[in-house]
Amino acid sequence: MATASYAGNSVRLLKSKGQHLLTNSRVLDSIVRNSNIKPDDTVLEIGPGTGNLILKLLQAAKNVVAVEIDNRMVDILRQRVSDSGPGPLEREIVCGDALKIQFPQFSLVVANIPYGISSTLIAKLVYGVEANPFRSATLLLQKEFAKRLMSEPGDSEFNRLAVNVKLVADVEFAMDVSKRDFNPCRNPRYQLPEWWANTRTCFSKKNKTLGAIFKKRKLMELMRFSSDVDDDGVSMDDKCDTYSSSDEDIGSEVNRTMRVLKTSGFMDKRPSKLSKDELLHILSALSEAGMHFHDQPKLKDKPWDWEDAYEACDALL
Repeated sequence: MATASYAGNSVRLLKSKGQHLLTNSRVLDSIVRNSNIKPDDTVLEIGPGTGNLILKLLQAAKNVVAVEIDNRMVDILRQRVSDSGPGPLEREIVCGDALKIQFPQFSLVVANIPYGISSTLIAKLVYGVEANPFRSATLLLQKEFAKRLMSEPGDSEFNRLAVNVKLVADVEFAMDVSKRDFNPCRNPRYQLPEWWANTRTCFSKKNKTLGAIFKKRKLMELMRFSSDVDDDGVSMDDKCDTYSSSDEDIGSEVNRTMRVLKTSGFMDKRPSKLSKDELLHILSALSEAGMHFHDQPKLKDKPWDWEDAYEACDALL
């Protein structure tokens, strides 16, 4: 379990919200430098978390507007900004969903974006550029997604979002950031059974689109769905697994899965054309949205031999 704390206030970081806090001060400084902020700029930060980046931005910009969906983080964020020195910036911290609220006027965007909303958020920024012609966006994205965003005609990764972004902006690579610079570490190691269940699902109809594959009711019954916390504030991941079976529940879960595939750019992708990294990103996006496979082969407590491995692989074919 990963947590973040400040002044005795500790919060659990939720995978379902894609909460991976950038903690390396040198990387934070590099992001600010690459953003080319001017002293009179208003900077929009999306998903500031506990404020590691906003404290750097406040040293470079006239004003910073931070949009954070998690009110637990907002409490810490307000405290850190207040403790950093006098100023009117606390009222610029907005608790809300960046995909739903109307952004105020801003000069540029600087953000560490959760993978699950990358496509949708970038599309919102692109389509809103006429109403608010901001100068630039410096975005920390997962590498596989960034490659698709920078793809060119003829590349296998070339896609509609890349075309739309290039209509209004030049896309440039700035720097690599190690997964070790985050809390918790990004791209965590998955349990092998869940990886196998994911690939078995995707390759059940390897030439169909993922959107078509994940619409199947039978598949929905093999997945475990969890929300962030219940009414008592207890993480659903810590409770016993429950599975929905009604048509209404299954329909809701299908829609939820379709949103994840669409926002992560995999809705129309076919498993036979995907790389290992792309398959890992599908698993990551589903996991961050609280979706997990529970139809997994059992692992033995004792070390495996080759016969055990072949037996487990046969169960997935």
